[in-house]
Amino acid sequence: METAKLDRPVYLDCAASTPVRPVVLDAMMPYLTEHFGNPSGAHRMARSSRAAIDDAREVCATLLGFGPHEIVFTSGGTESDNLAIHGVCGPNGIAVCPETEHHAVLYPVESHNGRLVGVTSDGDIDLEHLEAVLDEDVSVVSVMLVNNESGRIIDLDAVAEVRDRCAPQALLHTDAVQAVNWLDIVNAARRADMMSLSGHKFGAPKGIGLLAVRNQVAVVPQILGGGQEAERRSGTHNTAGIVALGAALQCLDESRESEIARLGGLSERLASALTAAIPGCFETISQSQRAAGILQIVIEDVESEALLVLLERHGVMASAAASCASGAMDPSHVLAAMGMERTVAAGSLRLSLGWCTEDWEVEHAVEAIPRCVEQLRGAS
Repeated sequence: METAKLDRPVYLDCAASTPVRPVVLDAMMPYLTEHFGNPSGAHRMARSSRAAIDDAREVCATLLGFGPHEIVFTSGGTESDNLAIHGVCGPNGIAVCPETEHHAVLYPVESHNGRLVGVTSDGDIDLEHLEAVLDEDVSVVSVMLVNNESGRIIDLDAVAEVRDRCAPQALLHTDAVQAVNWLDIVNAARRADMMSLSGHKFGAPKGIGLLAVRNQVAVVPQILGGGQEAERRSGTHNTAGIVALGAALQCLDESRESEIARLGGLSERLASALTAAIPGCFETISQSQRAAGILQIVIEDVESEALLVLLERHGVMASAAASCASGAMDPSHVLAAMGMERTVAAGSLRLSLGWCTEDWEVEHAVEAIPRCVEQLRGAS
């Protein structure tokens, strides 16, 4: 099938970003065109905006298992991760995280006398190593619930038990940016003191996210100004984005169970078809250990960059690892931490599904990917 015959590209990069859900767009539009008052003001139009924010805060808090006063709206996952780590470490604090974290966590951790924890060959946290690096000087431990590259699900309860035993003073933060689509988030993050989300991963627009902060944890603001968000994050509220975040989270909560079943089936179809059709192709994480909609495979003797270019010509949009600012691809630090050789990891491909994914997209990918691999191997 050629690209020209497709109604639209096959989009299998939902872990990077998803389109805005139609119902979410409808919810936010009035706050771009009619109720555009600054919510910090005192007049009627300002009060209308502020009421919408309050409603969205209630929705987010209820669906995430936090109180409304514990929700801090931010510009997205990166800001939320930075606020969590910088906001509790102070100038002399020590931060800890696994080697496989997103760079929005890794870099802030490294800036605070970072201690990195190893992982197993299947991407799980090495709990013995975690125990060895924790002590009374650690301020925060940050562990994501679902890895953004491999889809590996992490048991946060097990991490919390080690923290409780070895560094009870340390706060536990989780980057749940990928997890919220695939897990019962209230239960999965119940031991976390702080949790980060980003709206564009589940049907809200880019530029809106939140940090949930439990039990009156004191977070030092990183953006100073008007004192919004209870002095924790200054700046004029993104009213339309906040409304969109609440609407998207509501949609996600209502459909999560059925979507896990649907998209898990499609992901399994992809995995079984590709590993059967392509010699030297394997999954990095088994079906039982990964999120339903995130499939990472490695194809031996193929360079990811060349494969992605060829796939795009066949109408398939995917990625090799995490998205970065330049669009260039470096070898996956996640696969390196899992012990995979650089030459093998160079053939990694992430195929991630979301609320917008349709059956025909998977079927097209099942046909196109082996064809592209064969073409590349033949050319080399």
